[in-house]
Amino acid sequence: MTDASVPTDAAAVLEVEPVAAAQLFGAQIETARSFTNELARRGEELGLIGPLELPRLWTRHILNSALLAPLLEARGRVADVGSGAGLPGLVLAIARPDVHFTLIEPMERRVDWLTSEASRLGLANVGVVRGRAEDVSDAIVVDQVTARAVSALSKLIPITVPLVRSGGQLILMKGARVDEEIEKARKVILRNHLADVEVLELGEGVVEETTRVFRATVD
Repeated sequence: MTDASVPTDAAAVLEVEPVAAAQLFGAQIETARSFTNELARRGEELGLIGPLELPRLWTRHILNSALLAPLLEARGRVADVGSGAGLPGLVLAIARPDVHFTLIEPMERRVDWLTSEASRLGLANVGVVRGRAEDVSDAIVVDQVTARAVSALSKLIPITVPLVRSGGQLILMKGARVDEEIEKARKVILRNHLADVEVLELGEGVVEETTRVFRATVD
């Protein structure tokens, strides 16, 4: 499904909304559609997504992010590190209006986008902080941290752990080589007192391309 507000050149190549979208977003599907269409309309111009992403925007980015929604604690507090275009932070905020999200992003242009989209979509459960995770950890303590395509686990774990309360979780979206990343990050995992380390594969039977997630508890 496309929106009339999307220019014809974008609408011509924007991926048709998959059936799974309504299943994943439920009552929030109209908001998800609005965000997806606005990202399709302005994403390339703002440097948020590349021009080749439109034909797979729903499946590779929107649904890929939404698969994390069931992993979030009810009425919890989540920090999304390196939110960029709002993936997964804004998508999850749409899917889980009961959860409060702090979107952490260092680039001013992306901060402006995140702030304006949260306002336009009426997402009262979103706050945006400009900065790097390591620079704001003194001011932010949350139940869970999410991140997508930020950096390797060996670098990502040390900057995300300080944001999480004891007993909270890291929920980090990773690629097909996540097991290799875990092996390389063994010392970092031990040094940061992570427990219950596991890799989840989400979306089987729902989407064509499943999502791999590194999940661990901060001891």
